[in-house]
Amino acid sequence: MPPIKTWNPDDKPREKLRSKGAGQLSDAEILAILIQNGTRDKSALELGMELIQKCSGKLSDLARFSVRELMKTKGIGMAKATMIHAALELGRRRMASEHLQTETISGSASVAKYLQARFMDLPHEVFAVVFLNRANKIRHFEIISSGGITGTVADPRIILKKALEEDAVSLILCHNHPSGNLRPSRADQELTSKISNAAKYFDINILDHIIVSTDGYYSFADEGMI
Repeated sequence: MPPIKTWNPDDKPREKLRSKGAGQLSDAEILAILIQNGTRDKSALELGMELIQKCSGKLSDLARFSVRELMKTKGIGMAKATMIHAALELGRRRMASEHLQTETISGSASVAKYLQARFMDLPHEVFAVVFLNRANKIRHFEIISSGGITGTVADPRIILKKALEEDAVSLILCHNHPSGNLRPSRADQELTSKISNAAKYFDINILDHIIVSTDGYYSFADEGMI
């Protein structure tokens, strides 16, 4: 394939995006725009096509690639891999934000949809907290820790310190189960109890602990476990 700079202007990914809109570009063409420059042997579009082939045409699988995994494609260095990884993360955050249009929390379902979108491509477990004010409006959302495939560790001291900094009066604990199993483990229950007991000393209420996977969610509050 000849270098992109020699193509007809209407066929170049950037020009095509400007003239026809991003919706008219293939996944490989969008990746080519992020990659920017090819190598001596391959154009940016060919590198994009190679990445698409590696994930069998599924962007959801590509979104699970780490920066190091992206760099295994010859011609994709640290800068290009970081650009692609950041773009996929931005898309994930944009999708997640659409599930939480309101800042007032009224139940577990709205938070769970947000978390599913935010954590949908993660191969490892993360623990996050939603910090709320007296009106149950979100003051802050933060991922507290990241772990392996089977678990993560959340330090109650860090969570409560952040709650005091954010002037939060209520918290919703959150984490994902990459395995798809939504049932809380004994460690999940013990951690919830530990954080709840510690929070009482600061008049902070733990409203819920929500576990999400691609298949659904589990709410401690809905199940009467908190």
